[in-house]
Amino acid sequence: MREVTATEASRNFSKLLDAIEHGGDSYTIVRHGRAVARLEPAGGVGGRALRELLDSRPRDPSWSRELAELRKDLMIEDRSWPD
Repeated sequence: MREVTATEASRNFSKLLDAIEHGGDSYTIVRHGRAVARLEPAGGVGGRALRELLDSRPRDPSWSRELAELRKDLMIEDRSWPD
């Protein structure tokens, strides 16, 4: 997490938000040498973070076979709706 002064944060707020939104960066806001706030991505998982998580794990070779088996057990309900 990078530190920025309150003055820098004020002057470059839009750039900080862009870095947080698009790069997932986090910042500690410092005033008079003391950390007073944090700017970081909002809760929830974005697409980039999810992709990085999935790519960091080994692929399960049996996943597609298990998925095919589960799909065979699905039943499509035929519902007629009144006009």
